[in-house]
Amino acid sequence: MPRGRYSLHDPHDHTPLGEEHFHCATGPSGWRYVSQITTPSGDHAGSVDLTLDDLGRPIRLELNAASWQVRGAALDGVTWVRTDPTGTQATEGNVRAHAFTGASPAFLVATARLLRPALGSGAVRTRLVTFAPPVLAPRTLDQSWALVNRTAHSTDNGPLTVDEYQVNDLETGEQHAVHLAGDVVLAAPGIELEDLETPPSTFTEE
Repeated sequence: MPRGRYSLHDPHDHTPLGEEHFHCATGPSGWRYVSQITTPSGDHAGSVDLTLDDLGRPIRLELNAASWQVRGAALDGVTWVRTDPTGTQATEGNVRAHAFTGASPAFLVATARLLRPALGSGAVRTRLVTFAPPVLAPRTLDQSWALVNRTAHSTDNGPLTVDEYQVNDLETGEQHAVHLAGDVVLAAPGIELEDLETPPSTFTEE
């Protein structure tokens, strides 16, 4: 069960945004990721709880930020309920999308797991719903993911395979790289892996 800490920063000006303390685990029915998010001063800022099935589809999502909450799942596309800090207003949303995304590194692992592009086979397109902090405002976006490189590294715990994905925002044309090892993000825009207590888990392919 990987357990560790990511540092989060603005991908454009590198302003520190805080840290995400996480643990995650694979299992016969899928993958679960749980984290607590803190501000640069160490105050609690939110949490993520994401569960995928063995095909990479989100069967349960719970996000908390600034007292806002989102609960969602893959249902008729993706469906979610967003609740305000007072708990008196709840709005439901539904979009014909494939999955969720957001600021957490969990969503990069989840999208790669859902799409599983083959090395050298070109990009796979997907529609996602993102929830932007601090109020978890929903927005639909289109991306394409391509697996452009796979490298094996020797470690004390055996070989570690690192996958490099090229991710394209199909609305803006912006491109960026995401480096994953199993169910851990090694590097991505705005995300750095600062500490990892146990090796990444390896997904079992069908």
